[in-house]
Amino acid sequence: MNKWLVRSLLLVAVVAAAGAAFWWRAGPVAVQVAQPRIGPAVQAVYASGTVEPTVMMPIAPMSGGRLAQLLVDESATVTKGQKLATFDNEELAQSVREWEARVRFAQNQFDRAANLLARGVGTGVARDSARNDLDTAKASLARVRKQNQEMELHAPEAGRIIRRDGEVGQVFPAGQALFWMACCAPLRVSVEVDEEDIPQVRPGQKVLIRADAYPDKVLDGTVSEITPKGDPVARSFRVRIRLPEDTPLLIGMTADCNIIADEKPNALLVPATAVSDGKVWLVRDGKVQERAVVTGASGNDWTEVKSGLTRGDTIVIQPDDRLKPGRDVTVRRAGPG
Repeated sequence: MNKWLVRSLLLVAVVAAAGAAFWWRAGPVAVQVAQPRIGPAVQAVYASGTVEPTVMMPIAPMSGGRLAQLLVDESATVTKGQKLATFDNEELAQSVREWEARVRFAQNQFDRAANLLARGVGTGVARDSARNDLDTAKASLARVRKQNQEMELHAPEAGRIIRRDGEVGQVFPAGQALFWMACCAPLRVSVEVDEEDIPQVRPGQKVLIRADAYPDKVLDGTVSEITPKGDPVARSFRVRIRLPEDTPLLIGMTADCNIIADEKPNALLVPATAVSDGKVWLVRDGKVQERAVVTGASGNDWTEVKSGLTRGDTIVIQPDDRLKPGRDVTVRRAGPG
């Protein structure tokens, strides 16, 4: 008796499970639906980069020496030719004085040889030798004067000192930068754009910029240049974004940039989760059917549909594998379209 009861219960369980499976596969599916809405569609290309000056140049001594004087500091605005720093040059200054004295002596010798030749008591050879000595002394004086001048650093253009690397008394080798100067143009952001996205980027496009230093602000920029040669290793292209003169961003800050590739004020939009492989699921008369659509701009929440849908269609927001053409569904509306 007990065995018969157990078998009956097992049979009931199997039938119930089969019924549940049949209902899962063939019964109505509960879906959440919505209608397309009209709104702005923005297609953006994301990239991150660093704020930098459009023109940045190092200023370094031509000859090594000990830093003797600093005349400007970081953030200083300088004019073209302004003296920025001097290096210890006593030895060169002594050489200048020595060669000035040699030039004076050689000049006197040349004048004396020329006078003697004019009076008929000298020779042309003596005069020419004196002229050669004078020319040699003048050339040597010009050389040491130039070397002496190179112990002073001057601004090559008008601009702003953005960095100083050194203190008075420090010995600098030739070519080591003491100052970094920005000049001649506003700041910019250099970003790396993936090669798959670069066809969407063009000079003149608007850029929306966010920086950690200004979390509550969206800053503006404009695409100015696209490097014609990409990086085959990183598979990206460098893009320069010009910043306005009044930007609060500072050199060296990181910036997240959204390059606006396409923008439409009145686009037909559907939830981004509703589109899969270029198709959506429509609900009509309690049944679902697939519909191919042509999409445009796409964001995290919404996707533009260029063709394939109308404003009055009802679509499944999050389709799953249970949906088959013609299957019955029960709907729950997500909200107004």
